[in-house]
Amino acid sequence: MDSTVLQLRTKASLVTDITQQIREFCRDRGDGLCHVFVPHATAGVALIETGSGSESDLQGAIDRLLPRDDIYRHRHGSRGHGRDHVLPAFISPSLTLPVLASQPELGTWQSVVLVDTNTDNPDRKVRLSFLSG
Repeated sequence: MDSTVLQLRTKASLVTDITQQIREFCRDRGDGLCHVFVPHATAGVALIETGSGSESDLQGAIDRLLPRDDIYRHRHGSRGHGRDHVLPAFISPSLTLPVLASQPELGTWQSVVLVDTNTDNPDRKVRLSFLSG
């Protein structure tokens, strides 16, 4: 298995598209699986259509489901930071993509994005691992 870590700065942006970095990682590797993992307690990864308004729709859905109110028992950090720690229960911290002929098998409009609601820490890591097969 081959593995690398992406170093990202989210700049308080909810969605960071990492599709191109995944394509580059899979280049020249043939067939297999690409596993994407976020080793943070306040972020996840998702497959969504980007550039069509889905990012703001996702933000609205998260705000409705997990409001940034001060209602959480987990209370360190900025106001409502407890919701950041609940997020990975809804948006998984990992996903696995099939890779054929060195290309991730994504749908026409699918992009892989890091979803991060934590404005207290914009420095993020994403581990990419490739298992040949």
